[in-house]
Amino acid sequence: MHETEDVLRQRHPAEASPSKAAAERLLKPKIEDVRPTSDESDMEAILHDEDRMERYTKSIPQDKGSLGEFADSFLESLPPRWRNWVVRGVFTFIMVSMFSFLVNRGATWLMALVFLIQFKCFQEIITIGLAVYRLYDFPWFRTLSWYFLVTSNYFFFGESLIDYWAILLRKDNFLNFLVTYHRLISFFLYCIGFVWFVLSLRKGYYMRQFSLFAWTHISLLLIVSQSFFIIQNIFQGIIWFLAPVSMIICCDIMSYFFGFFFGKTPLIKLSPKKTWEGFVGGAFSTVVFGILLALFLGHRPFFVCPVEDYYIDNTNCSIPPSFQPESYAVPRPFYWIFKILRRDPHIQLFPFVFHAIVMALFASLLGPFGGFFASGFKRAFKIKDFGDVIPGHGGLMDRFDCQLLMGTFVNVFIHTFIRVPNPSKLVTQILWLGPEDQLTVFNALREELTKSGLLP
Repeated sequence: MHETEDVLRQRHPAEASPSKAAAERLLKPKIEDVRPTSDESDMEAILHDEDRMERYTKSIPQDKGSLGEFADSFLESLPPRWRNWVVRGVFTFIMVSMFSFLVNRGATWLMALVFLIQFKCFQEIITIGLAVYRLYDFPWFRTLSWYFLVTSNYFFFGESLIDYWAILLRKDNFLNFLVTYHRLISFFLYCIGFVWFVLSLRKGYYMRQFSLFAWTHISLLLIVSQSFFIIQNIFQGIIWFLAPVSMIICCDIMSYFFGFFFGKTPLIKLSPKKTWEGFVGGAFSTVVFGILLALFLGHRPFFVCPVEDYYIDNTNCSIPPSFQPESYAVPRPFYWIFKILRRDPHIQLFPFVFHAIVMALFASLLGPFGGFFASGFKRAFKIKDFGDVIPGHGGLMDRFDCQLLMGTFVNVFIHTFIRVPNPSKLVTQILWLGPEDQLTVFNALREELTKSGLLP
């Protein structure tokens, strides 16, 4: 310690007798003057890779708003803004027509559509991740991403689709094995991917590889879980899928319409083209559209009946309470109008009309934040679109970004306020039990019904 103080006096004459704390403070820079670890070097390197990243992200397909050489020749005279409006309008009409066709085909086709959109959206997000992958040539990133997609789909949908495909599954012992040990198989499939990832780690690139690992899992959380909730909504009745999706589409179209013709006030920096005029106009239009859609579809069994399984046609069921007309008193400001006209101050409505208003408000007020989230994501990688599969619109993810929250909200809403036990589903689950367990359930149910006086 005395030697250290002598050295300090020579370096700092003004400090006659520095304390121990002062000595440590002066020596601290030497202690911290160490070479960075591989992970620290890794983080510093990330900051210098933006130029290379931008070069690789330019290879991601971007929408150019082209209808083909022949059609583009007719649109050359239009200003770019109006040309984009025409292209978007044409493909909006095409997409709505195709969607209407699939809706009329029934639940199975809609579920296939959800899976198709899920795979394409995941592919578009992973394609952006591949820009990072190409920078460092990480082994197995692409393969591992798709492996985890298949594994998560098996986990999420394996059990939920058992009831829907129950008749087929009961005919195939191999599929029965997958059903019986579903969760155990799901867990071991994930473990295989987890070990696979650990074995693929490369020294000096740990930070980037773990970032890509998180990238894949966040993509799965947003896309696979969302598609799972949407398919669960379809089981409650096609209307619980059709109405929310249609509201998002209506909000998107009308916000673009009001913003295009009346938009002047910017809404959010993440998406400079969004305006308050478009946001408010889209919200009002969506609520009106939601009410009209509920009134139009609420009395049609094809849309309101719960989906039992792929074999049973959902056009003949006990109409759920949400779609049975109820009498509501007219609010007081309008009560006197009915009195003057000598009309009964009550109206008959489906409760679903009020549910539709709630969903429309969510779709128009909170749904757009899914789009803002996607805009921020694209800005982080300096790209305009997720892809170019839909001229005038970009990729599928560009069209379904606002659906990120909507399907989850509807599923939570159904479970909180709507869902009631489904007798057919309970019977199907009982039939999966062994004979002894079925007899146990039967005897217990008969005993309870006898006690309650429902059976002699």
